[in-house]
Amino acid sequence: MAEQVKEAYLWLSSVDLETELRQLEDEGRDVSSVEQAFQRHIALGDDELWKSTNQQKAGELLDRAQLLPMRRDYPFEEPSELAAIKALRAEKTERAKLALDDKDLQDKLLGAWLGRCAGCLLGKPVEGKRSEELWAFLKGTNQWPLSNYIRFDAKEVENAFPGFVALKPYDSVDHMPIDDDTDYTVLGFLIMSKKGASFSSADVARGWMRRIPLLRTYTAERVAYRNFALQIQPPVSASFRNPYREWIGAQIRADAYGYVCAGNPGRAAEFAWRDASVSHVKNGIYGEMLMAAIIAAAGACDDVTTLLEIGLSQIPKTSRLHAGIREVMGWHAEGLSYEEAIARIHRSWDEHSWHRWTHTISNAMICVTALLWGEGDFGQSVCRAVQPGFDTDCNGATVGSITGMMLGAKRMPSSWTERLNNTLKTSLLGYESVDIEEIARRTFDLCGSVSQSP
Repeated sequence: MAEQVKEAYLWLSSVDLETELRQLEDEGRDVSSVEQAFQRHIALGDDELWKSTNQQKAGELLDRAQLLPMRRDYPFEEPSELAAIKALRAEKTERAKLALDDKDLQDKLLGAWLGRCAGCLLGKPVEGKRSEELWAFLKGTNQWPLSNYIRFDAKEVENAFPGFVALKPYDSVDHMPIDDDTDYTVLGFLIMSKKGASFSSADVARGWMRRIPLLRTYTAERVAYRNFALQIQPPVSASFRNPYREWIGAQIRADAYGYVCAGNPGRAAEFAWRDASVSHVKNGIYGEMLMAAIIAAAGACDDVTTLLEIGLSQIPKTSRLHAGIREVMGWHAEGLSYEEAIARIHRSWDEHSWHRWTHTISNAMICVTALLWGEGDFGQSVCRAVQPGFDTDCNGATVGSITGMMLGAKRMPSSWTERLNNTLKTSLLGYESVDIEEIARRTFDLCGSVSQSP
């Protein structure tokens, strides 16, 4: 996720306050009583804001904001508690277990792991690039439309695209490098390996603190990590002074739960809720539940529309995320082109705002667009997830994981998988280098034990 974003430090910055104000408006709070106070604190600038007295006041302002009433005209209902989420799901939904063949599942799980790594590696170098810069680069180096790993050694780069010169080492990368989008996939697997199907949100929090260095966490995850250290337990850890609580961080953590619950999207969504609720609320939680359910179902279904319906069946029909995904599905049904669908997302979500660029909903809409217009082709799907910009490594990884699960490793093009050399590097203590085939085999074994648990 966004390493280029101004990091969520252990103190409050002007970016934190700007994000909090936008978040409050998004979730339907009436901010009229606090907006001027927010603007005064933002206007101080970080040098002044970081003084201890102003930090105290800013923290108290965030605490007060959590008690703001909802606007009467707000059209959405978006709980964070699991029982309330279940109560607001569509009445007629697809939640039954799906039939899986063990031999096929082994191959599909390997495909999912490889797909997540390949999609992440595709998007990782250009994370943080806005579309106007990325598109000019791709067109200027004859890589438009995107169809393979991005090359940075073209002769035009040094003179015409100096902002991409530093990315040349990616041309020779021969494994999946360290990235939070894959760290959390491995960590989710490790948590379930140790605790089984009964793992709790508290187990997730402890797993983070045991395995992840603090500075390898970002935005909502770093704030939650800080809260754990302050003995603030889940689910309060997700909302206490956390402006990033609906950003994409939970959505990128869905995959391991989908893998282990292959064929059982309802259980995958519940596992994802336990994970997401340590750091996120509302649509931040729904994004992880949606993707976990889709991934779990993708082991037994290769129809994207059906997969999306299964995913939507796990989140509130009254939510902004549900509405956003339905909107994209409607565009596809109407026959809109891929280019027009992406243009509409850009018109609705300003990528120059960190809050919009890294939000769960904007990026989930891009993932769904890539899946629908990717037509089941691995390369086309991941490229259509990365080419729009926004959070490129997150979206490439998620779409790669889903498409890899649908296809299985045997049907994935070697041009995408061979470069990985079966090696995934992580930030996790004790798991700094992972054999992809081995962890896929262990994931299959874990599927069996989890499926037999109540």
